[in-house]
Amino acid sequence: MNKESVGIVETKYLNISEPIELDSGETLDEVTVAYETYGELNKEKSNAILICHALTGDAHAAGWHEGDKKPGWWEIVIGPGKALDSEKYFIICSNVLGGCKGTTGPSSINPKTGKEYGLEFPVITIKDMVKVQKKLVDSFDITQLAAVIGGSMGGMQVLQWMVSYPKMMKKAIPIATAAMSYPQQIAFNAVGRQSIFSDPNWNNGNYYETRKIPSNGLSLARMIAHITYLSDESMDIKFGRGLQDKEEISYDFTVDFQVESYLKHQGETFVKRFDANSYLYITKAVDLFDLSVNNSLVDAFKDVEAKIEVISVDSDWLYPTEQSTEIVTALNANEVDVSFTEIKSNYGHDAFLLEKGQLNYIFSNFLSESVVEDLMMEKIATIKADAEVVEAARLMLDKHVTHIPVVTDDNKLIGIVTSWDLSKSIATDSNQLKDIMTTTVKYCHAGEAIEDIARQMRKFDISCLPVVDDDMKVLGLITTDQISNLLS
Repeated sequence: MNKESVGIVETKYLNISEPIELDSGETLDEVTVAYETYGELNKEKSNAILICHALTGDAHAAGWHEGDKKPGWWEIVIGPGKALDSEKYFIICSNVLGGCKGTTGPSSINPKTGKEYGLEFPVITIKDMVKVQKKLVDSFDITQLAAVIGGSMGGMQVLQWMVSYPKMMKKAIPIATAAMSYPQQIAFNAVGRQSIFSDPNWNNGNYYETRKIPSNGLSLARMIAHITYLSDESMDIKFGRGLQDKEEISYDFTVDFQVESYLKHQGETFVKRFDANSYLYITKAVDLFDLSVNNSLVDAFKDVEAKIEVISVDSDWLYPTEQSTEIVTALNANEVDVSFTEIKSNYGHDAFLLEKGQLNYIFSNFLSESVVEDLMMEKIATIKADAEVVEAARLMLDKHVTHIPVVTDDNKLIGIVTSWDLSKSIATDSNQLKDIMTTTVKYCHAGEAIEDIARQMRKFDISCLPVVDDDMKVLGLITTDQISNLLS
């Protein structure tokens, strides 16, 4: 076991008592959510990060289950000292609604019949999945997540979180995804579903009692999908035209090439861990995904408040970079604080699961938070309210400042005087500082995040804020120039 791992973990379960109302108009009763957590939730409940998994993922994102031969699917970024540091953050990952890894799905028991749902399970959407995740987050009494992060279908969930619950997260990272499913993506999913439908063992979804799993259909669906996760370059590097366990071509329909054997193995392995009906429902949810409002992504993102980092992969042809830049453009149109990074990789779509170095670097930079204390000016000039205007003017000239906090004898903030106020004193012929100073002063605390303060300063068109402690005693000043220098 890697010493940077979160170690042995267990999957937990939340039973949701109230019915879940779905986009389709149907409701689901007695929904169970399988989830795992890594790290500890802090006293303020401000350090929680939600991880959203991709199409065939699960809640086991990191660490090891007893007896496992490999760790969780995102072990490369989750754990002590990694970008998603379990010693700093409380990390949550749940299996999606419709899944087959502990969360209610078509293979679960229908409480109304006592048998597996099968095709009686209602069609679900990405929005429905996020609604259930929100119930899980609420169960921890978390009012705002530090971040929501996910790739591929997980990225769709991140985008849905941004739209459905804009105040519920400070930051969001959608990776290798799109704001809607495009025809080519829908086409691949449709062919995969048809392969399952055509398997005689599928039996209209009623294969649980017969125990004759539609393994051929599900295996073929996985093989088709897996091709889209790779790039031409990665397949050439990995396989080329290499033969599998033979010296020469056999001139029959047995497996000749290594790439054939690889895909066959992927399909056979997948059948052992995934439910065919879940595959149908989850791919359908992906196909239905479309965040646009009135055919506009700009309208869709109008209420987004989080800071966003959009990530694409240059060799990804399933969710190409152009679809990520559409997201960035729409967010920019709404003046959302958004940045964009394109990962350079020959892995194709799967790069979001494999590029350890780049992902850790991007996540770490984006999630790191400077606080006011890191930037604020200390040992600043202050002045008392009973001073004369000319004293404030001389102090500004001597200290080369445009803002001076006005304080009491014990250094408590009661106002602020600016160079604009001095101009006002000339116009009003005022000599006393108390006649011109601003008393409804905005202020901040040393532990507040720079990004939050920057947002507040933009909102109120303020260029400087006094920094105070809990007793309102002045500790320093922070300016927009300092923040701009940091962010640049």
